[in-house]
Amino acid sequence: MNKCVLITGASRGIGASIARKMASLGYNIGLNYLTSYESSISLKQELEDNYHIKVLLLKADVSKEEEVKEMVNKMLEEFNTIDILVNNAAIAKDNYLEDKTTLEFKNVLDVNLIGPFLTSKYVGSFFKEAKKGVIINIASTNALDTNEVFSMDYDASKAGLISLTHNFSKELAPFTRVNVIAPGWVNTEPVLEMNPSYLKEEEKKILLGRFGNPEEIANVVAFLASDEASYINNSIIRVDGGLK
Repeated sequence: MNKCVLITGASRGIGASIARKMASLGYNIGLNYLTSYESSISLKQELEDNYHIKVLLLKADVSKEEEVKEMVNKMLEEFNTIDILVNNAAIAKDNYLEDKTTLEFKNVLDVNLIGPFLTSKYVGSFFKEAKKGVIINIASTNALDTNEVFSMDYDASKAGLISLTHNFSKELAPFTRVNVIAPGWVNTEPVLEMNPSYLKEEEKKILLGRFGNPEEIANVVAFLASDEASYINNSIIRVDGGLK
């Protein structure tokens, strides 16, 4: 029987790369999205055609408890199990302090922090009963030491996600492993749309001299999900090319 992975925010970018990687390894996919229906349908078709696995599309706002609860229930009804949870869904509303609104700040926290709390709560409940499972949270080096004033809400949400990882690893021990990946700069659409001169300066701070690719984050997710990482728990894995 194929193992099953639930990936939030999986319709594009890092999430889509994680879905492709996990599908290539034979996982059935619970593919969560909110607004990107067309790209989700396209990705579902691609994965099922190329890897002959099953993909369940799950529309849900991860910041809404009832929608998360329904999403997890649908996943369990379809596959009878969940083996891996990847909390990837996130938003950013970068703005300088004087222009940043409380509503924007709360919205970022709702998606980036409340969302993983809710998914981990409901999937974690199943993991506890089943005495298994892996949770992988996608944070950022912004949570550690590359924070920016204009993204202070994003940075705070990702720092909170690291703290949440520590707490869930204790709550769900000893049968469920919970780890967090902290990517640095990654070539995704939002990044590629930023000011080129700013990106060039940021690239100089990276020891490997380049931004990462989504596939390189997906490779680390696949490793942490595997039995090869069976003794890695409550850990922060930086994937940043040596960002200074």
